[in-house]
Amino acid sequence: MTAPPSPSRHFNWPLAFTILGLSVTAASIFILNRCAALPGRATKETVDQMERVGRDLRNAIVQIVQLQPRVTINNRVYFEQISPIAELALISQKLEVEHEFLHTWAGSTKRLRLHGTYTAKAGFDLRQEFSVTVTPVATTVRLPHAQILGVEQNNVELLAYENGLWNPISGADVQAEWITLAKLARERAAARNLPAQAEESFRTQLKARIGTAPPLEIIFYQSPKSE
Repeated sequence: MTAPPSPSRHFNWPLAFTILGLSVTAASIFILNRCAALPGRATKETVDQMERVGRDLRNAIVQIVQLQPRVTINNRVYFEQISPIAELALISQKLEVEHEFLHTWAGSTKRLRLHGTYTAKAGFDLRQEFSVTVTPVATTVRLPHAQILGVEQNNVELLAYENGLWNPISGADVQAEWITLAKLARERAAARNLPAQAEESFRTQLKARIGTAPPLEIIFYQSPKSE
């Protein structure tokens, strides 16, 4: 009786190794393609994130100072600077000052005393550069230092107006006192350091709108004084 043929004699080992080799090659190609696609996908996600940060900062600054800053994302300009107004105050404070003028001539004394109420405003010159720069490693907002934009007179009260017998108060005396009162108001505004308060107000409002992520650097630069 003849023995049945062994299964191993009918198994095509060369074909099996060929199929196995092709399977390994296909798997390798698939893995390589997936790996090659990862950097491109990661780059697109990074750009999308930077664009979102740039738009959020642009919108926040428009809300705070009514100005569209120049926005540069990864060395590409997305928005140019646009401002419908020349300046914007973020801080406004009421000031009160007094000054007395005394003058004696030949034993005759004249006296003039004034009390003034003023409003001092501090903020930004929007004609200067406002920019937002977003890169994969840093996000920077650059704008000029705040400054006192004006000290406006609200009211001047006459507290004393006393003529000397032969030394009367003149119109020039009154005008000089008005000028002195305004000068005192400007000095008081400078002493209160209103520009620093305006810068802190900007910083606080911006961070309140965009949060703490990503880390943000705010740079205030010294700009020429406006004419």
